[in-house]
Formats: sequence, structure tokens, C-alpha cells
Amino acid sequence: MLRSLNDLRKYSIHAKDGDLGTVHDFFFDDHEWIVRYLVVDTGTWLPGRKVLISPASISTAHWSSRRLDLDLTQKQVKDSPAVAVDKPVSRQLETQLAQYYAWPVYWEPHALGPVPLYAKAVAEKQAGNSEARPGDPHLRSVKEVTKYRIAAKDGEVGHVEDFIAEDETWTIRYIVVDTRNWLPGRKVLVAPTWIEAVDWRGGKVDVVLSRETVKGSPEFDPSVPVNREYEARLYDYYGRPVYWK
Repeated sequence: MLRSLNDLRKYSIHAKDGDLGTVHDFFFDDHEWIVRYLVVDTGTWLPGRKVLISPASISTAHWSSRRLDLDLTQKQVKDSPAVAVDKPVSRQLETQLAQYYAWPVYWEPHALGPVPLYAKAVAEKQAGNSEARPGDPHLRSVKEVTKYRIAAKDGEVGHVEDFIAEDETWTIRYIVVDTRNWLPGRKVLVAPTWIEAVDWRGGKVDVVLSRETVKGSPEFDPSVPVNREYEARLYDYYGRPVYWK
């Protein structure tokens, strides 16, 4: 099912033996647009500390109660390698985390054995990727990218307000664009595959669409879950090949 990452913030995170904290942010990679880590604020349990948790460690998701259970203990998380989430996450640190938690090494698909659905989907998607860069993780903060400007071929159309991701593979399928400064009160979805370029320093996303095309696209209602019928209308409107076939 497709879910809003903004909505997933503040979900409670639970270890096998107690509470860990709440979701603070997400890190995704800008090659595959897959969420690699949840940034968890440990609150009063470990004051002033935030930890990275791979979706591979999620054992059960309680969507109605806004809670994610992990296949980890509090001690495991407490003793994990320290992470400065306000700085770029290096591949060296990712390697340390993967070794410590025995997480799947997503940047080396050939190294995966029997793994959870999340990691299996990642491995299948990346198996043919010949552009892997071992020293360059390309991890981006969802909170940071939110508010990036969105520019069509002939002018800006709005800004990033949210991301919509699959809750099994954690693949980001859509960027939610708020067009309030151009089309007041309207929101639209743009798939990462329709992005031409991203200026990470300048905070701007260029899409291969015209303003007129975006203006006429099926409107997105954040109060209504994104279903396959809506997705089919969206892809049909833009004349783009669907990702689910």
C-alpha cells in the first residue's frame, strides 16, 4: 500500500522489550529513490540521540495505531554505532551499521542471501545497476528535500510537500507538489521517473513536464489513499509507462 511519509513521522517505534522513540525523518538514496533508513528520535529514553534504523528491522507495522515494531532490543539500539544525522552518512558508517545489526547490504546485491521482502525487492531492482558507487551513498533527508521548488520545462509549478512510498519495499513512488503559489488550493503528484534533474544545493527539482500539462493533471487529495485506479488515471494522463507491469 502507498503511504505518506509525512504521516509516518511521529509513528512510535518499539523494540522487543520496550519503547524506542518516534520517527523523526527518513533517509532515501537519490539513485533508486528508496527509503534506506528511518531516523528515530529516542526522546527521554536516550536524551539528545537519534539513531538510524533500516526498514529491514521492522517486524510488524500497526498502521491503525501508528506504531512500528522492530526485531531489535533496546540494548542493541543503545549500543549501536553513533550517528550524526545532521551530517552526510558515509558508506563506512553504513557498513558499520550493517555489520552491527546484520542488515542486508543494499549497495552490494550479490552479497544478499535469504532476506526480508524489503531487501529482496531492493536487490532485484539493483541487480542490473552497473553504476554503483561504493564510496558515494547519495542519501538525502526527506525533511530537507521537503520545500524544494518544482520547476516544469517552462516555469515553476510549486514545491515539494510530501512523499508517497510503498510500505513493503519503501520505494518512493510520488512527490506531492503543492501548487499554492500558482494554482491555489491544488496538489498534484509527480513520479521520480519524470524528474529530469535535481539541484541538491539549490533546492530545485526539474521535471520533464510543461506547466499546462501539470495544470490539467488529476488532482491529488491527501485525505484519500492513493489507489491503483487513481494511479492508472495519472499515468494514462501523462502518457507514461506504469511501474506495476
